Amino acid sequence: MDLTNWVIILAVALISLTFFCSRAPANWSIENRARRFTGTRLLAQAVLSCWTALFIVVHGLFALDSRSLHLSPSAILAGALLLIAASCYWSIRGRQLLKPRRLFSAP
Repeated sequence: MDLTNWVIILAVALISLTFFCSRAPANWSIENRARRFTGTRLLAQAVLSCWTALFIVVHGLFALDSRSLHLSPSAILAGALLLIAASCYWSIRGRQLLKPRRLFSAP
């Protein structure tokens, strides 16, 4: 895939994430809006991290031209796995912040 296709995929993912996650009613408090904004930011970081990991794997392991960096496949996969782990963490934290808080908790 060409770099333009990768950038278009990233733009579509980030725009759709922002559209679906950043909507907040006008009567929400500042605290709830801050939670919503932080959750959306964490999910955007997760999307960007996952996109970067896939980009590194595709262009690092499967590149056929000689312009690519000549790193060992284990180093490329270790970097990609680190980015995927960060993406999973940010995704979990972002989804927790997007959930509404409980008013009453059962013991």
